[in-house]
Amino acid sequence: MEHVQVTRAGSQPSVAGPADYFTGRVRVDAPFQGSGAARVGGATVTFEPGARTTWHAHPLGQTLIVTAGVGRVQHWDGPVQEIRQGDTVWIPPGVKHWHGAGESTAMSHIAIAESLDGKVVDWMEPVIL
Repeated sequence: MEHVQVTRAGSQPSVAGPADYFTGRVRVDAPFQGSGAARVGGATVTFEPGARTTWHAHPLGQTLIVTAGVGRVQHWDGPVQEIRQGDTVWIPPGVKHWHGAGESTAMSHIAIAESLDGKVVDWMEPVIL
């Protein structure tokens, strides 16, 4: 029989966002991944001012829930959009995009995505602003 699993706040160490996938200082906290048939996973990600992801896409899309600060998001060939605490962002499947902090403010969000055949994200080239 399956049981409810609680992961206590602070029970997992923070990790730095890998330089291959992020520009600037980025912290990843409390990553989670479904088990068995569940394919949803995610983490809380904090971007210091000016930090951002590289271009990337998710095979089944991604949801961002901004929990603090002011940030930015952009899809390929689209305008840069400001995102703020309380905003929810939906990035459709396969859409090339990036997200991160504003130039002078930090931003944190919860990132949620599902895996398809074990793959959650396709990382691409750095963002040139």
